[in-house]
Amino acid sequence: MSTEPGTTPAPAPAPGPSHSPAHGSRIHGCLLGGALGDSLGYAVEFDSISAIRARFGPAGLQDFSALDAASPFSDDTQMTLYTADGLLEALEWANDGVSADINACLWLAYLRWLGTQGVAVPASAPVQPPRWIDGQDVLKNRRAPGNACLSGLATGEMGTVQRPVNPESKGCGTVMRSAPFGLIPHLEPETVYKLSSDAASLTHGHPAARQSAGVFSLVIHALATGRGLREAAESALAQLCGGILRKGEDPDADVVSRLEAALRLAGDRPGPGDRLSPEDLVRELGEGWVAEEALAVALYAVLATAPGIGTETATAAGAAEERAEAHFRAAIAVAVNHSGDSDSTASIAGNILGAYYGEQCLPAGWLAALEAPEVIRGMASRLAAVTGS
Repeated sequence: MSTEPGTTPAPAPAPGPSHSPAHGSRIHGCLLGGALGDSLGYAVEFDSISAIRARFGPAGLQDFSALDAASPFSDDTQMTLYTADGLLEALEWANDGVSADINACLWLAYLRWLGTQGVAVPASAPVQPPRWIDGQDVLKNRRAPGNACLSGLATGEMGTVQRPVNPESKGCGTVMRSAPFGLIPHLEPETVYKLSSDAASLTHGHPAARQSAGVFSLVIHALATGRGLREAAESALAQLCGGILRKGEDPDADVVSRLEAALRLAGDRPGPGDRLSPEDLVRELGEGWVAEEALAVALYAVLATAPGIGTETATAAGAAEERAEAHFRAAIAVAVNHSGDSDSTASIAGNILGAYYGEQCLPAGWLAALEAPEVIRGMASRLAAVTGS
């Protein structure tokens, strides 16, 4: 293939799933995949890469079998499930013919999560009867929740884009919980983005926090409708830069630069297996503690480990599942092994690949090690049922 002098050809698209997963499988894959990445990353969340290598060897943490004890999931999975429940309640009202304020449903869900973290829900906040999710004891553990999520909800004020709480906060607590917005079928991208970015404003006020959340939800939405991995990422970034924002709002420069860098670096691989070192990863894309960095690291991990051109097309279902599982394992390893917010970056990567491949990419041994998979499956099944999936 010829190219213009001085230009670099676009990377060839990775082969997609050998079949299109059912939407219900994408929902289960997304929520379970995120929980798997979160759980493996949570074991080393606050460790440097040198400490990770000293504990697990030069390749770092690759598998749950390397851990001395079980690694539970963190606040990332907790808040993702509560996001799903807020959307679930709004959809239940809609199916009954009653219009509901979706962001209010999400706020109430997050307030109920706040109560599980040992933080008193402000007396000024509305009280909601408990729902199915509130009876799951495993979600009542405090697992290093983000300060902005706690403080924003503890104000008792329902933050909005116009009147945000924590106006300067751009932590990754918005991104890591926002996959479910992309899993609701039959929505236009503009609606997906608005729902996600509005919900981000409930706890974080910085434009980068809500724009990163919205872009992530757009990626999940594109994958759930059958688009490829790189295509979904490029489309979401193009929409951010191309008019999906509110009138008068500009794309945040840090969000754009980090995501562009992730796409460029993932496309610069000379060959399979050529990836950034953990040190170069954080040097180029950041440690993942803020929203745009977490999304950029996760996107890089997913795209840089994708099967490339030259990969033999799998025809048998077993071979396709093996390839999907190998991709999942490789991407999560990249997302976990660095000196940064390992559980959030790996959770986002797991959400992405679960939405892309469906459940077929999830390693059986990892699922066996996952904390309370029945709770995650229970929420996924409820969301699938209410959306007709």
